Amino acid sequence: MSVQARIESKLATLDPLMVEVVNESHMHSVPANSETHFKVTLVSERFDGLMPVKRHQLLYALLDEELAGPVHALALHLYTPQQWTARGGEIPESPNCLGGGKH
Repeated sequence: MSVQARIESKLATLDPLMVEVVNESHMHSVPANSETHFKVTLVSERFDGLMPVKRHQLLYALLDEELAGPVHALALHLYTPQQWTARGGEIPESPNCLGGGKH
């Protein structure tokens, strides 16, 4: 199973109303076909009443194996349904990589 598939499987346990996992490794100075850099956008009622840091901690605990191994970077965009509606369902863009040989 790919790293992305494992992440998606674990995130499904949060009963997301919307989830998108994007492998952004190709945007960084890593070998071709790497699975090291990911962006997660997730909307869940489980985030109601949780401050952003608690939401992040929840995902870090859920993805502890991936973060201890192949995943080098994880961009998290975590919303309650109300926050997601307020932003018009817009997924944030990722900045260009400024590290390694990509700049």
